[in-house]
Amino acid sequence: MPLYVQAQESPPAPKVIVNASVKVQQLSHAQLRSIYMMRQVLWPDGSAIKVFVLPNRSELHLQFCRQQLQLFPYQLDRVWQKLTYSGTGTPPTEVADSAKMRELVASTPGAIGYIETGNDISELQIVQIQP
Repeated sequence: MPLYVQAQESPPAPKVIVNASVKVQQLSHAQLRSIYMMRQVLWPDGSAIKVFVLPNRSELHLQFCRQQLQLFPYQLDRVWQKLTYSGTGTPPTEVADSAKMRELVASTPGAIGYIETGNDISELQIVQIQP
């Protein structure tokens, strides 16, 4: 009897969301990675970027890191710890869940975050991620 292995489809990539004040329509994977590694701290118009993330154990955070940042969560943690301990920066703000993420990104000028596909984002702007 032949053995068949069913390929698992990867879930859709989380959507990158920004506050309505942000005038950016698209980012490359490299630019997004630079923002989440706290290297790029200003938007092109000079306003400050406020980064929000979900807890490391969150499945959505894992998907975001792998699919959008092309990193593992522990790699981001190392960067954030180095910034904190060296005194050269601060890590992103961790939020409890997607609902809180939507709420804080919507109410914080310059904010960026991510949510799963299919959520109501009427007060937010989706940023397209280009290779």
